[in-house]
Amino acid sequence: MGALEKIAEIEREMARTQKNKATEFHLGLLKGKIARLRAELLEVKASGPKGEGFDVKRSGDARVALIGFPSVGKSTLLSTMTDTESAVSSVDFTTLAATPGRWEYNGAVIQLLDLPGILEGASQGIGRGKQVVSTARTADLIVMMLDATKSHLQRPLLEKELETVGIRLNKRPPNIYFKIKTGGGISYNAIVKQSMLNEKFVYNLLHQYRIFNAEVLVREDVTLDDFIDVVVGGRIHLPCLYVYNKIDAITIEEIDKIAREDHTIVVSIEKDLNMDTLKHTIWEYLNLLRVYTKRHGEFPDFSEGLILRTGATVEDACRAIHKTLLDSFKYALVWGKSAKHNPQRAGLTHALSNDDVIEIVRK
Repeated sequence: MGALEKIAEIEREMARTQKNKATEFHLGLLKGKIARLRAELLEVKASGPKGEGFDVKRSGDARVALIGFPSVGKSTLLSTMTDTESAVSSVDFTTLAATPGRWEYNGAVIQLLDLPGILEGASQGIGRGKQVVSTARTADLIVMMLDATKSHLQRPLLEKELETVGIRLNKRPPNIYFKIKTGGGISYNAIVKQSMLNEKFVYNLLHQYRIFNAEVLVREDVTLDDFIDVVVGGRIHLPCLYVYNKIDAITIEEIDKIAREDHTIVVSIEKDLNMDTLKHTIWEYLNLLRVYTKRHGEFPDFSEGLILRTGATVEDACRAIHKTLLDSFKYALVWGKSAKHNPQRAGLTHALSNDDVIEIVRK
């Protein structure tokens, strides 16, 4: 029996099992078995040949993956926001390979990647969906394109496919320390009261994965799925923006209802409705910031700034300017939101804010 058949059999057993407090433990172990089988399935398929057109070199300051069912507007969005001509048609599967585009916004160069439309079952290799979701793992942001005129089932189906290949949308990694050891058995400690996870489940799941020596420290209240993710590994936590296109074809009441959903933007690409909001929101979700530099005695050059990640420090700015700058670094003068006073003398660990100005003083 292959991995897919085993997964289907376990899923049937889960469907037959009544969900309550008494069966929670059993269902959790079944989820663990499915996670292990899926990991094995993905490992086997990952060793196969790469799909033509999917090996796209990463470029720019960030990568955004456009993913969705066929003919929802991904190619139109790419053509609108960049100079790239991606095939546009009302016929399904017009785009057969990953098409990159270069988009400049707020001084940053952002790579938009138009991925072919995927179908339900993509993570099991149907069509070219497996290659699509694997490429999506390399992105900094997922933009899930949805058709506002079609069934709302699109969104959960796509979420399920991404979940299956280990992509967690709009979630942060669980605060669990987990380390496999060479001896000493299994050590389990939770510094926060757990509503679901317990020592028995931890032991049984680890034994199921043939792990008999490990240290587990749980620092927050987590779910059984959270712990399974930590044990399986290879999970990617990415921000996701749900973009509902073609709002010009639905009612105001329907638009209002969709727009109230979390992480959601409503647009009409062809009619240029709400596109400025979409661009600004993509920028915010990428967590990028601009930092301007200045020389001693001169005004800052506001025409070109450094593009860094939110949380970047003076050290990151130095590396972005030139890696050898750290060798002669003495201190930095910082103007802006991150400074207590202007200018503030700062060291390498000083965290920068958007639109800060920085001057590097050398030894």
